[in-house]
Amino acid sequence: MFTWKKYVYEVYREKSFSKAAQNLYISQPSLSARIKKVEEEIGVPLFDRSTSPLQLTEAGRIYIDAAEEIFQIEQRVENAINNLNTLKSGHLSIGASNLFAAYVLPTLISGFKRKYPRIDIQITEGNTDQLEAMLSSGYLDFVIDNYHYDSTLYNKESYCQEHILLAVPRHFPINKELESFQLSYENIQSESDLSEKCPAVPLNSFSSLPFIMLTPGNDTRTRGEHLCRLAGFSPRIILELQQQSTAYMAASTQLGATFISDMLVQRLPSFENLVYYKLSGPDALRQVFFYYKKHKYKTRVMEEFIALMHAGTAVPPDGTGVLPQGSEIPH
Repeated sequence: MFTWKKYVYEVYREKSFSKAAQNLYISQPSLSARIKKVEEEIGVPLFDRSTSPLQLTEAGRIYIDAAEEIFQIEQRVENAINNLNTLKSGHLSIGASNLFAAYVLPTLISGFKRKYPRIDIQITEGNTDQLEAMLSSGYLDFVIDNYHYDSTLYNKESYCQEHILLAVPRHFPINKELESFQLSYENIQSESDLSEKCPAVPLNSFSSLPFIMLTPGNDTRTRGEHLCRLAGFSPRIILELQQQSTAYMAASTQLGATFISDMLVQRLPSFENLVYYKLSGPDALRQVFFYYKKHKYKTRVMEEFIALMHAGTAVPPDGTGVLPQGSEIPH
C-alpha cells in the first residue's frame, strides 16, 4: 500500500501528475500507472481527477496523513542509525563483580565517556552465575570476570593478568627472616613485583601462621589452599570471610595473613602494618577477560569500547581509590 508513497505524495504536493512526473524523473504515464496500482490496492481513488488543480479524496487525505507519519518514522530511524555509526548515541551494558565494578570499570568508563559522552553506560553487579545468565539472555553486552566461561558460547577479549599475593602482618617474626622477599606497597603500585628478577617467596615459610581465608567455593580460597598444599602444609584458618576486601582489612589489624589480589592492593590506600610477598605457580595468576556472547550482533559501541580498552586509554590506578560505602569484593 505504501510502496509508492513518495509518488503519491509528490502528486499531492504538486497537485499535478505532469509536474510530479518531472520532479520524479519518470514519464507521466508511468506515474499514473503507479498511482492507479495503489488506488486499486486500497479500493478507492486517492485523487479527485475532476478538479483542477487535483484535490485529495477523503481516502486520499487519510493516506497522505499516514504517509507523512511513515516519512517521520523513517527519518527518525535514519537519524538514530547515523548517530550510532558516529557514536553520538547508543547504549552499553556491562556486568561485573563488586571488585571490577568498584575498581576497574570506573577508570575504563571514564576514558570512554570522555571520548563518547552521549553513550549511555549501565553497570550491573552480581556473582558469576548471575552475570553469565544475563550475558546469555542478551541483557548484558559484556561481562568482565576472572572465571573461565564456556568458549563454545562466548567470545573473550583479554584485559589483564591478575596476581595473587600474600599479605602478612608486619609484626610477625617470620618477616625478618624473609626480608629479601618482601614487597612494598610502592613495588606493587609500580608493578616491579612482576619482574623476573623479583623472587617468589617459599610459601612453606608461613606454615605456622594464622590465615584469614575466604569462604569455601570462592576462587581465591581454592587457589590459596592449593598453593599451600603444593608447599606441603594446610593453612591454619582462624577466620573465614565472604569478601576479599574484608579479609584484607582484617589482615591489616595484624590478625593473620591473607591471599590478596594485586588489583585490589593497587586501588586501595596502603597499610603500613602489612608486608607483601610474591607467589609462584599457575594458581597465583588469574586472567581477566571481557566476555560477550557468540553470534550476537556486535554494535559499533561494543567495538569501540574493545578498541579503547586494548589501546589502554583508561586512567591508570593511582592507589587513591576509596571503597564505596556498602561495596564488597567477592573474588
